[in-house]
Amino acid sequence: MVNDVISDFITRIRNASIVRHKIVKTPATKITIAIAKILKIEGFIDDFEKFENSLLIFLKYKNQNRYSIINSLKRISKPGRRVYLKKKNLPKRIGSFGVSILSTSNGIISDKMARLANIGGEVLIYIY
Repeated sequence: MVNDVISDFITRIRNASIVRHKIVKTPATKITIAIAKILKIEGFIDDFEKFENSLLIFLKYKNQNRYSIINSLKRISKPGRRVYLKKKNLPKRIGSFGVSILSTSNGIISDKMARLANIGGEVLIYIY
């Protein structure tokens, strides 16, 4: 059993994109499903599918050479060190490049949705 589900989830995606796999299998939890939904909405993955107790994630690549859309996945808030940001301190996107995933009182949402809802929260992941 893994203690930090989010770190395990992003490590599996990162490792699969490095070796250019098309599908990643991860344990399905409420948190991983919510993060996968955000990744799909923001265009970092093609799709995801829940299969029994697993989550199948279909990775997205740029062209025939299969350069990964995901350049970096970084875990920010960890079990030993939680990072919270107020609504005014949320990280700014440079153009449409990069996404922060937050855990808020409204659930797990992207930084864009947090700005629209005018709330802050715990920063889980940075993706670009």
